[in-house]
Amino acid sequence: MTYVPRLKSKYKEEIVTALKDKFAYKSVMQVPKLVKISINQGVGRFSVTDKKIIDSSIVEMSTIAGQQAVGAKSKKDISNFKLRKGMPVGVRVTLRDNNMFEFLDRLISVALPRIRDFKGINDKGFDGKGNYTLGVTEQIIFPEINIDKINKILGMDITFVTTATNDVEALELLKQFGLPFKNQNTNQ
Repeated sequence: MTYVPRLKSKYKEEIVTALKDKFAYKSVMQVPKLVKISINQGVGRFSVTDKKIIDSSIVEMSTIAGQQAVGAKSKKDISNFKLRKGMPVGVRVTLRDNNMFEFLDRLISVALPRIRDFKGINDKGFDGKGNYTLGVTEQIIFPEINIDKINKILGMDITFVTTATNDVEALELLKQFGLPFKNQNTNQ
């Protein structure tokens, strides 16, 4: 028998029926699903002065994601930032299928609870089309990163791309997966 990630089987067995009942979909195929998770880390201002930061960021991002990350290069010249076209400015990785569900499981159960004074993630990161972006200020919340070996503490953006047609459906889908959103009833 092949390995199936925990959240993938949870989606098929529990989340699909819960969302189908809540939003009264006629078919199981209408139920929104998580398509991919895109992780981006910008290191632009540091990469101009130190070229090794991009290399270490690629290694860190690959360790966090469990998949090889690639460097992102600038698309145009910006003289105010001392930036030339083609200079490395960030690192990115896109996760799909099993790697995506494994990363999501580690993010929910291990990384997010390690954030200092964590009270839940904000629900204002939706784009109106069912996609959600979460900003993380430090990469050291992931247990895979050895804090003694990092050069700079950098943040990253984690984007959840779904097939939901609106933000309400996407919010409910991500809540069903277990993302800890802030409680709306309390004053924030």
